[in-house]
Amino acid sequence: MNPLNRQEDFKLKDTKPQLGERWPHGGRGGGGWISSDRATSTYDLVEQMFYLYVRVVKAKDLPPNPVTGNCDPYVEVKLGNYKGKTKHFEKKTNPEWHQVFAFSKEKIQSSILEVFVRDREMVGRDDYIGKVIFDMHEVPTRVPPDSPLAPQWYRLEDRHADSKVKGEVMLAVWMGTQADEAFPEAWNSDAASVQGEGVFSVRSKVYVSPKLWYLRVNVIEAQDVEPLDRSQQSQVFVKAQVGNQVLKTKLCPIRTNNPTWNEDLIFVAAEPFEEQLSLTVENKVTPAKDEIMGRLILPLHNFERRFDHRPVHSRWFNLEKFGFGALEGDKRHELKFSSRVHLRVCLEGAYHVLDESTMYISDQRPTARQLWKNPIGILEVGILSAQGLLPMKTKEGKGNTDAYCVAKYGLKWVRTRTILESFNPKWNEQYTWEVYDPCTVITLGVFDNCHSGGNEKSGGGGGGARLDSRIGKVRIRLSTLETDRIYTNSYPLLVLQPSGLKKMGELQLAVRFTCLSLAHMIYLYGHPLLPKMHYLHPFTVNQLDSLRYQAMNIVAVRLSRAEPPLRKEVVEYMLDVDSHMWSMRRSKANFFRILSLFSGVISMSKWLGEVCQWKNPVTTILVHVLFFILICYPELILPTIFLYMFLIGIWNYRFRPRHPPHMDTKLSCAEVVHPDELDEEFDTFPTSKQQDVARMRYDRLRSVAGRIQTVVGDMATQGERFQALLSWRDPRATALYVIFCFIAAFVLYITPFKIIVLITGLFWFRHPRFRSKLPSVPSNFFRRLPSRADSLL
Repeated sequence: MNPLNRQEDFKLKDTKPQLGERWPHGGRGGGGWISSDRATSTYDLVEQMFYLYVRVVKAKDLPPNPVTGNCDPYVEVKLGNYKGKTKHFEKKTNPEWHQVFAFSKEKIQSSILEVFVRDREMVGRDDYIGKVIFDMHEVPTRVPPDSPLAPQWYRLEDRHADSKVKGEVMLAVWMGTQADEAFPEAWNSDAASVQGEGVFSVRSKVYVSPKLWYLRVNVIEAQDVEPLDRSQQSQVFVKAQVGNQVLKTKLCPIRTNNPTWNEDLIFVAAEPFEEQLSLTVENKVTPAKDEIMGRLILPLHNFERRFDHRPVHSRWFNLEKFGFGALEGDKRHELKFSSRVHLRVCLEGAYHVLDESTMYISDQRPTARQLWKNPIGILEVGILSAQGLLPMKTKEGKGNTDAYCVAKYGLKWVRTRTILESFNPKWNEQYTWEVYDPCTVITLGVFDNCHSGGNEKSGGGGGGARLDSRIGKVRIRLSTLETDRIYTNSYPLLVLQPSGLKKMGELQLAVRFTCLSLAHMIYLYGHPLLPKMHYLHPFTVNQLDSLRYQAMNIVAVRLSRAEPPLRKEVVEYMLDVDSHMWSMRRSKANFFRILSLFSGVISMSKWLGEVCQWKNPVTTILVHVLFFILICYPELILPTIFLYMFLIGIWNYRFRPRHPPHMDTKLSCAEVVHPDELDEEFDTFPTSKQQDVARMRYDRLRSVAGRIQTVVGDMATQGERFQALLSWRDPRATALYVIFCFIAAFVLYITPFKIIVLITGLFWFRHPRFRSKLPSVPSNFFRRLPSRADSLL
């Protein structure tokens, strides 16, 4: 592909979908169309999709089988080539199903709907009981917000529809859209090939992240902790465990039976609290052996919940003794005092538990709901469709894709239904979130469902376990959106693979950010992004990384236990689990980002250099004039600077971005990345590569680090030279500088400041014929100053 065409293919595109509700005249399938009269609609950001709904409620008076004398009934709904079946009941002539079937109108190829009631047989073909036939032209249309259509009893007919037979079935048949409340739980013709439990894995669902708390365990001290060998003084530490999280205090520096630590151990816990706090006091006997001296197990729901910075009360807890043999059982009662530990434990409700990167944070509210503020806006997202998806797996020798979309913002996760065997799936599902801060990000990911059955080869997993494959991800920062405007765009789904950058398709979205309180939104821009406890009692960087990893694991485990599950690989991809891993490509991208920040300063310095070199005499003269004006009227300097920035901002308004930001392949250095660097980025941790490959990469990393080390050393050298000006490390240089400072102080005292600035400016802007190509005297003097580099080994 041509590089220019490739660049265009990776860009955001405008789309013009037909959004909103449009209903047939008279509620029938013909004639013209009418738009919804309502000002707002639940589904006004998606294209309308019509479905034929069949609600099977129950049956009565079904005849038993003349051979077995029993009836195991079920209902089969048939429309053209599509069939849907209810569950069957054993030995029941009056069954109740309460199941709904939805058939996409786009795929309807029949003018007759048939509803069969059959008797299930263990051997042979199921017996026919009766059927009901509906003419598609006579099916009514339900227009929301009308109440649901009332089901009716229908007499069953024989095979040829000539006469009635015994038995009745209660049905409701209507034409509706995906906005119908029956749609989420209905059997869908888009997933007609999925049977049994697999039906649950293809339905749309809304999930809520578990409520996460930081558990702070302040280990203060312990008393009367004695080792088994009482002839030796103990060297004690405390180990605490919550679920899979294990933390230890430092060793008490003093060998004593009454050790003190006063250390904080921070854990992540989720409601409902299923784990307990297990705490052991241990003695470091040898570097390889720890001896348990006491144990304590406490349920989490007993701890105080803290909503501000005020300390909670500490408590003493008795420890269960360890190390007594069966023959020494009576010694337990000989102890005058039991060992105990002094703790201050609380559940922190004033922090926001970070389970995603702060760069892409979607929620900043504290854990305690009573500390939440009112929402400042509403975010509405219409997940319309995907286009041009690539085959992700093979089925019966053909490549196919069973795509679904996941969106995550705040505590709410949404998952669209799975569209089977389609490279251009249409979801047209709309979701809404409350917005509490505009400087947040919504993340949307598209995945291939590898659990819908019949997969021969999955592109996402290895070994025996099948993983839902990643198709691509989109991030939208809300602060980049204009309020009350509908953005309809097609986002490229870009994935970096070991073979290179690949476009997996496009995701079409409709996004609207509605502001509820402009004053509140402006008020938030002057306040911290996170709750104030993050700044009053901050965590260390290592603590935040560890806690985020634990929180992400808890969220992934809890959501994977839902039905249908939001699988762990999906949650990890949405939360950027591997964002902290080393990548040469990312390092280059961040380096070029830093360079781009200094591009303005560099261009400004080049322009000043051209002014000083008189490259354009007219520009240089104008700069001199402006310089004289600012010298004569220094009070105009700051107003001039701010007026200049104001005019630049007004001028740039004409060229403001019209689209939300999207994944930039050039910024990510993803287009020209070396294959070995990609292979390194996708390597496991620890590495799974052969020794010679790992050695080569290690040597490459050493060379890069060597260059960074040189730059850091040069920066340190310049700083130490500034310190050497007055340190008398070079006595002659310091003496010269001190004498210069004295003379400069005297001259500056007797000379007006304006004159000093004027002379300095004229000297700076002097003509090139008065300049020398040699370095200046101050530069020569500074470079001769000593640094501590001489003392390095």
